[in-house]
Amino acid sequence: MSRQSHISRRAAAVAVSLVLAGGAAACGPKGAGADGSGGGSTGAAGGAPQQGGTLTVLNSEPQNDFDPARLYTSGGGNVPSLVFRTLTTRNREEGAAGTAVVPDLATDTGRHNADATEWTYTLKDGLKYEDGTPITTADIKYGIERSFAAELSGGAPYLRDWLVGGESYQGPYKDGGKGLDSIVVPDAKTIVFKLRKPEGDFPFVATQTQFAPVPKAKDTGVTYEEHPVSSGPYKVVKNENDGEHLTLERNPHWDRATDEERKAYPDRIDVRSGLDSAVINQRLTTSSGPDAAAITTDTNLGPAELARIGSDKQLAARVGTGHFGYTNYLAFNPKVAPFDNPKVRQAISYAVNRTSVVNAAGGSALAEPATTFLPEQKAFGFTPYDHFPAGRSGDPAKAKELLKEAGFGDGLTITLTHSTAQNRQTSPEVATAVQQALAAAGITVKLEGLENNAFNERRWDAKNTPGFFLSRWGADWPSGGPFLAPIFDGRQIVTNGTNYNHAQLDDPAVNAEIDEIAKLTDPGEAAKRWGALDKKIGEQALDVPLFHPVYKRVVGKDVKNVVISDWTGVLDISQVAVK
Repeated sequence: MSRQSHISRRAAAVAVSLVLAGGAAACGPKGAGADGSGGGSTGAAGGAPQQGGTLTVLNSEPQNDFDPARLYTSGGGNVPSLVFRTLTTRNREEGAAGTAVVPDLATDTGRHNADATEWTYTLKDGLKYEDGTPITTADIKYGIERSFAAELSGGAPYLRDWLVGGESYQGPYKDGGKGLDSIVVPDAKTIVFKLRKPEGDFPFVATQTQFAPVPKAKDTGVTYEEHPVSSGPYKVVKNENDGEHLTLERNPHWDRATDEERKAYPDRIDVRSGLDSAVINQRLTTSSGPDAAAITTDTNLGPAELARIGSDKQLAARVGTGHFGYTNYLAFNPKVAPFDNPKVRQAISYAVNRTSVVNAAGGSALAEPATTFLPEQKAFGFTPYDHFPAGRSGDPAKAKELLKEAGFGDGLTITLTHSTAQNRQTSPEVATAVQQALAAAGITVKLEGLENNAFNERRWDAKNTPGFFLSRWGADWPSGGPFLAPIFDGRQIVTNGTNYNHAQLDDPAVNAEIDEIAKLTDPGEAAKRWGALDKKIGEQALDVPLFHPVYKRVVGKDVKNVVISDWTGVLDISQVAVK
């Protein structure tokens, strides 16, 4: 079984939800000092951020399954990170600095053995739950184990694949109290993880909410989400309609001295969901009453809204810009003719007009042209390359030349599969832009639009993958591993389920390099290798990178201390102040 054979089951769909919810990963310094006195970027409103007030969150999607076992987050998530602390977390800094892993409940980011198959953590002193009882490593072990229970499915799948014995473990409700032998708790402050193979990215995985402590005596199974026991600065006092209305108030036993990352300025946080995106942006823009102290963690501004905002300098100052590790691309299935011919794939790569594609995606304010599969961020290992330089508007002459060499001198007719969802990523607008560009090179493109669920099922079905389709991918954390491995590791090809290796590439050299990089525990060294691997795979023209999305979100006029890191690409709710 591959190192990530279980990972790819949900990663693509999840990457989208992480971006929208601000739970994964894309300006000024972090903000206030540890004493809460302010001293950093003040965001929309002037003056130093102060403690107090109520922060309102206006979202379109409810915060479903508010149980650390069931949440699929990176870096601890956004709203979840206010309630659930984890062994490690993301660095709450602006931009690239925010892609680093830092300690949270633990004293460091983990100590590994010689081959990175064993990771050890020690808890900080003075950690307490909302009821004042101490947090122990036994609680963290139990919290992880319950995430294996079928009743609490939905969380990140990495530990099932990485932990020794994880692939067959059924969770604490069925194990008779035995637990997972690969999670060892020698004392109340020490926890050791034993892995099936080297995993240098383990500190990144330890940021996910499955690593939040859960006291066994307080576990109520599927109803735990209604009042999970807080280890963070806020506790849940109301959870209506499965996260549609979530109210958080201060956890009196959270100690700022143990938490260098969360500022926790507001006294109360009111999360309201199920709202129309246009309504959310209108309310935030107008900023009347409580909406003046409001934000969103899942709603972006669109082209029309940005156009209106652009003429208002004060309003434009309230718009935050972020970048998350995400790539939109054209995918080829080389098992389907004529895409089995490399010259055909190269011809399409040359023919693409990225300017028209970017315009279809909302314009240069919302999309940046891409020629590499890895996002343009150092943490991923971004290494510039353009193996098939098409310029800004494509090179139809070069494309025609390659088509002639491939035996299609009289032209070619192909089908491009896309979603009918109006998402400006895999939608009709982008498909049409590709269609028009390829026409200039003598390639007739027929468009096949599918309802979004049907589209996703089709593009990830190894037995029925289209030959040519729009696709997208985002990373579960800022590293090349969760970006390249699910797409290009041949051992992750799934023939009877969800398959993300669209090209069904099974290159022993690529597989071996993925394993070698996984042994590296220095993110910087690993990044260099991921970048080199991306460049090497790119020579095969198995995909055509199109663009990286840019996230634009407006905040209420009284919101201060807006911090946007390249881990999430969106405002970090733990840093926001409203006074």
